[in-house]
Amino acid sequence: MLATFAFLLAQSEPNSIPAQPAPGEKHFKNIRQLTFGGENAEAYLNVPCNKLVWQAKKTGYPDDQIFEMNLDGSGKRLISTGLGRCTCSYFTPNGKWIYFSSTHAVQPGPQAPLDFSKGYVWMVNPNFVMYRRPADARWIEPDGRSGPKVDANDTNLQAVVDRPGAYVAETTLAPNGKYMAWTSDFEGDLDIYRSDLDGKNVKRLTNEVGYDGGPFVSWDSKSIVYRRDSFTSQAQIDDYKGLLKEHLIRPTILELWIMDADGNNKRKVTHLNCASFAPFLAPDNKHIIFSSNYGDPQGREFELYMINVDGTGLERITTTPGFDGFPMFTRDGKKLVWCSNRNGKEPHETDVFVADWAS
Repeated sequence: MLATFAFLLAQSEPNSIPAQPAPGEKHFKNIRQLTFGGENAEAYLNVPCNKLVWQAKKTGYPDDQIFEMNLDGSGKRLISTGLGRCTCSYFTPNGKWIYFSSTHAVQPGPQAPLDFSKGYVWMVNPNFVMYRRPADARWIEPDGRSGPKVDANDTNLQAVVDRPGAYVAETTLAPNGKYMAWTSDFEGDLDIYRSDLDGKNVKRLTNEVGYDGGPFVSWDSKSIVYRRDSFTSQAQIDDYKGLLKEHLIRPTILELWIMDADGNNKRKVTHLNCASFAPFLAPDNKHIIFSSNYGDPQGREFELYMINVDGTGLERITTTPGFDGFPMFTRDGKKLVWCSNRNGKEPHETDVFVADWAS
């Protein structure tokens, strides 16, 4: 039934529609909206930059699932099992596998609602396991239509990193195919690790107290940009440690950092004293594009910004109300993919967009 739903979803939507840049969005030309309705986020390109994988919360599924589509919005299909909560999908450089984290094996239903009595918090779900499945996996439905195999016991689905009781997510793969970077708390703190693509030869890249996460590998595979907590007191550290025991974090102040692929040469990029995340290094290796609530006293307005890797030259890129985030440049720097509330028909609707980049 879930596979049928995904097939009908793809057939009932247009592949894409044009959208207009908001006033002041001088870097965007030929914007196309690729998804329609629900919450669509974290859309990431394959190495040839002709396909995307993304997560979406759609009617008919208990929680976020992983989907794939072509860069023009065609060919939308389900990749994950249709069960549990899924996040952080990425293609292997050779295009043969799609990686993602999922709770389907332990928690096939939705993630429990968050209790915001402790303030605004995120959950670092300990039921996430990192999986991969063949990008070309298919099955034949009873009516003869081809679609993804929706089966939690699918033998094509392989667990790559499984640390029982620990959070394993936020995975990106180096375009050269030699390693991947991911986030976990299996050693007691939230840190960034790298490993081979089969999950072996694990190396811890960060070791300061606090949340180090959201790593993105540069197109040349030489650098990793990421976000980390910024603490100014022992009370904040104690608050972080107490929440982590409950599998929660408070993402109030996150600054952006960059390091070499082996974890050396760490340096802080932003000093904005707000929540900045989803950094992506431009192909020129001189600029980082990211999402931030910088400048909003309420902390609710997230826009895209660009900054030089030395922390100078901050520039606001988007101007639409609501959320703009998860930016990723194509390898040639000619297009930008990101997710936005713009054009939404319902409150908090988030969709995937692609635009030509005008420098």
